[in-house]
Amino acid sequence: MNNDMDKYEVIVYWSEEDNAFIAEVPELPGCAADGKTREEALKNVEVIIKEWIETARELGRPIPKPKGRLMFA
Repeated sequence: MNNDMDKYEVIVYWSEEDNAFIAEVPELPGCAADGKTREEALKNVEVIIKEWIETARELGRPIPKPKGRLMFA
């Protein structure tokens, strides 16, 4: 398993459209999860990160190294 899994930047925000919190991982295209709370969204995205990495490995696709903070507020 990728030891860097916990090092990817995760952005969490409220989505009125989805009526849920969304957790996105910008470095892993399409990697996102939702939840009724911020905590639930973060817990769910941890599972999705793992699945994203496993799928990329199975398909022989490159797995980006975590870069840390990508944007500045």
